[in-house]
Amino acid sequence: MSANTGELVGAFVTPPIALPQLVPSRTCLQCDVCCRFPDPDSALRPYFTENEITQALAGGIEATAFPNRLGSQVILVPEPHGEGYLCPAFDAATSTCRIYEQRPLDCQLYPLALMWNEPHDQVLLGWDTKCPFMREEIPGEIQRHADRVMALLDQPDILDHVVAHPRLIGRFQEDVVVLALLSRLTDAVAKQWGTAPLHRFTLDDIPRMTTVLDRSGWRHAQSLAAYSPVYHYMWNGLLAYWWMELEGAFCLFAQSPDGWFMPLPPIGAGSIDKSLCGAMGLLRRWNGDSPVSRVENVPSQLVSEFERLGYRLTPKEPDYLYRATDLEALAGDRYRSQRALCNRFEREQPFEVSTYQVGDRQDCRALLADWSRQKQAEGLESFGAMLLADAASAHEVIWSQASALRLTGKVVKIHGRLCAYTFGYWLTSRTFCVLLEVADRTVPGLAQYLFWETCRMAVAEGAEYINTMDDAGLPGLRASKQAYHPIILIPNVAAFPACAS
Repeated sequence: MSANTGELVGAFVTPPIALPQLVPSRTCLQCDVCCRFPDPDSALRPYFTENEITQALAGGIEATAFPNRLGSQVILVPEPHGEGYLCPAFDAATSTCRIYEQRPLDCQLYPLALMWNEPHDQVLLGWDTKCPFMREEIPGEIQRHADRVMALLDQPDILDHVVAHPRLIGRFQEDVVVLALLSRLTDAVAKQWGTAPLHRFTLDDIPRMTTVLDRSGWRHAQSLAAYSPVYHYMWNGLLAYWWMELEGAFCLFAQSPDGWFMPLPPIGAGSIDKSLCGAMGLLRRWNGDSPVSRVENVPSQLVSEFERLGYRLTPKEPDYLYRATDLEALAGDRYRSQRALCNRFEREQPFEVSTYQVGDRQDCRALLADWSRQKQAEGLESFGAMLLADAASAHEVIWSQASALRLTGKVVKIHGRLCAYTFGYWLTSRTFCVLLEVADRTVPGLAQYLFWETCRMAVAEGAEYINTMDDAGLPGLRASKQAYHPIILIPNVAAFPACAS
C-alpha cells in the first residue's frame, strides 16, 4: 500500500493507539503487488464498511464501486493498459492511493492480515509474504508491529467493528506467516455469526458444491438453471456469497443490501428439516424481523416439504426449456421469422465464429458498453436499466474466469470486429444453459444467428434440452423467449417463513 503518513487512522473510529507506518514509502512506491489484482472477483480486494464507503465517495470514488452501501468489497476496474484489475482508489500513474488518509481498516492493516486458520475455527493475525518488505526486515520488527495492532484489535469498538463485518477476516493462506492467535476475536465472531464455520464462496468451493448437487438428486435434465454453482458465482462481485455445513447439508447464503437470504434450499440427501431450521434460525439472527429472510429457487419436488413445514410460497418467473433439436433445425412456420433472420445474416455479413479466448476480453468490454447504450436508447424500463447496470461486474467475472468455470464461450466477428459473444454451461450431460448473450443490435439477424449457432453446438455435443433461464419479468425478453416455443416452463418458487417465531 503506497504511503506518506506515519499513523494508522481508521475511518470507522480513530484508534486509541497511533500505529506507525511500518513499510517505508519507498518500498510501497516500487511495489507491483498491492492494489492490483489478476481477476475481478479476487477474494483479496479491499473491504469497505458503511462509514468507509461514505468517506471514499466524498474522496471522489465512483458510487458504482460499492454494490452494498452498508459494507462490501470494492468492485475492481480494468487496468487501462493491461490485462488485470485495479482498486478504483489506486492511481496507477503515481502508484498512490487517492484516498490514502481515509483508506479502510482492511487496507490500513496490510501487510498484516486477519484470516482463519485452515480448520476455520480460529482467527489468526499474520504477515503476508507477498509484501516484499517481509524479505527486507528482521522478524522482531514485524512482531513488535503486530503487537501494536493486536492492542488495537482488543479495543471494544474496533473489535465490534471487525465482528460486524466478517468479510474483513480472510480465508486461510499458506503464504501468510502466522504471528498470533486471536481468541477473543474468534469467540466474538462465533457469538455473532454462529458456531458453524461460515466460509466465503470462492472458486475453490465450486467442486464441493457441484458434488453435493449431484448427490442431492435435485439436478436433472429439467432442473432450474440455478442448480449450478456458476449461476451464483458470476454475481459474487455484486453480492457477498457464503456457505456453511449444517446438519450434513451444504447451505449457500447471499448478503444483499436488503439483508441475508438463501439462493437455494439446503443441499443434501434426505430430509432438509433440521438443516433448514438451523439456516432460518441464522437468518433471523442476522436479519432480525426483516422479511428479506427467504429461500430462493425452490424446485417442484421440494414444494410439498416446504408447505408441510409451514412456509409461505411465492411463484417467481419460470425457466424456459426447449427441445434442443427444435432450435437446431428451426423448421416449420413457427420458426419462419428466426430462420429468415439467420439466413439474412449469413447472406449479408462476412463473419467468423470462434471460441472465446481471454484475449477477447477488451473487445467484449467495448461491445457490452455499446450494447448497453443501444438498449437504453430504445427506452429501456427502469427495472431493466437496473439489471443492465448490475450485469457489468458479472460479465467481467465471466470474461476473466470462463476457463476456470468451465464455460462454453463463442464470439462472432465481422470484418475482424467482435460484434457478439455468448457463454453457457452444461447443467447436466443432457441440458445446456445459455448464461448470457450480447450482440450488436444494429446488425440484422446477428442475435438470432448467435443463438442458433449455440443450439447447433449444444446438439452436436449431446444436448437434448436448452435452458435459457427466466425472463426477469421483462415483457420484451418474455416475448423473445416465447417466440422460440418452449416445451416446458420450469416452475420456480421462493419460500418465506410463515412467522418470525
